[in-house]
Amino acid sequence: MTPSMNHWERIRSAIKGEETDQIPLSLWRHWPTHEESALALATSTIRWQREYDYDLIKITPMGTYAIEDWGAKTFYNPNPNGVRTVIKHAVQKPEEYPRLNKLNVNEGCYGRQLQALDMIHAEFHDNEAPILMTVFSPLTIANKLVGDRVYSDMRQNPSLLEEGLAIIADVTKSFALESVRRGAHGIVFACQGGSYRLMDETQYQRFGVTYDRVVLDAVRNESQIIMLHAHGSDIMFDLFARYPVDAINWHDRLTSPSLAEAAKRFGGMLVGGINEWKTLLTGTPEDVQAEIKEAIRQTSGRRLMIGPGCVIPINTPVENIVAARNSVNLE
Repeated sequence: MTPSMNHWERIRSAIKGEETDQIPLSLWRHWPTHEESALALATSTIRWQREYDYDLIKITPMGTYAIEDWGAKTFYNPNPNGVRTVIKHAVQKPEEYPRLNKLNVNEGCYGRQLQALDMIHAEFHDNEAPILMTVFSPLTIANKLVGDRVYSDMRQNPSLLEEGLAIIADVTKSFALESVRRGAHGIVFACQGGSYRLMDETQYQRFGVTYDRVVLDAVRNESQIIMLHAHGSDIMFDLFARYPVDAINWHDRLTSPSLAEAAKRFGGMLVGGINEWKTLLTGTPEDVQAEIKEAIRQTSGRRLMIGPGCVIPINTPVENIVAARNSVNLE
């Protein structure tokens, strides 16, 4: 029997493919209305961790935090995801990409996320569980800044878009570095464009990889853990598997590859195993337990952290969260 481990030991062993005393677990969600305040975001995150004792603490700011300081207007229209709606895009025409301000990440909305991090780190310090800040990829931020028009800009105004992406990447790099220097042990790097439904790999190499690596290469040596979140269906898994990251999270219950397939194609920790909508939200505790046990069987319990494909619905039944927490023991 493997001796009892703390959160750090469990995560590090899972990343390296070593045996663990139980399968690591982390769930994360948005905190609508609370996300608008550094204190409320920090308090909600701390309470979430204290209640369920996850192996990894993901700080999940509002999904629009990276565009607010550039002038985007958003509001919260209640929804199960807890996400905000953009009502005014910050970039109205392609000619505005090169004029994006080079933001100071210690101010404004970016600064509030760092203030929340300060409070979370002060609560947990460095020895309780890894703390990761959510950082959006530059192309993801560009999409949030302009809407889906970003995909036509790739074809019609590629040079202007690239000028904007260079500015966005520089600001994102600064925020990621400031996060790890102020107490985060790494980042969750969220990519919402790396899908074959949206573009091919040649396009993503130009508009995605180029600027993703600006951020990842800068923060790699100062981060203990980098987890990549590949959002959406038909993801470019093999492309992402070549990134300098320790873990990959994706909607494994909704799109390929499966956990078993991914284990053959990526040498770090796989994060998934739970369908956050079908199983966590509407299933029974027995459904949750069965899905987690099946995920463990797919991977033989190695290089796996149980997690959702993305944020869990804010109205997820408590009994299902508890069932997930109690289903990761190896028997």
